[in-house]
Amino acid sequence: MSLDVSPALLEQAERGEVDEADFVDCVRTSLPYAWEMISSLVAQLKVDGGEFADNQTPPPDEQARGQLLRALASDAIRGALQRHFGVRLAFQNCHRVAVFPLDSSVDDTLARFTSVRNQLLNQSPELRDC
Repeated sequence: MSLDVSPALLEQAERGEVDEADFVDCVRTSLPYAWEMISSLVAQLKVDGGEFADNQTPPPDEQARGQLLRALASDAIRGALQRHFGVRLAFQNCHRVAVFPLDSSVDDTLARFTSVRNQLLNQSPELRDC
């Protein structure tokens, strides 16, 4: 199971209305490594500025890698995180998370980051297991 869903949050879902803040809190507590990674990148982007902030260090273990995969592979989780933090998220190689501002001036940079070419250029033998 990817999220630790409280009975109250499950009841919300069963009724049809889910408070997004409650969902985001569920993600925060269920996927702490992914949450911290994204939070720290958002903070880095705000402090340093620039077109994006990214992480190139592989996760410390498979549990952490799994959290990143769950957070960024789920449209619902990824979308909620993007709305919560006010950024666009990009993902490469099972661990390279990047945050981009919503500003359209970085659209070309985001397109390059998420291109097939850059995916291929960012391959390495040590990442073959992800």
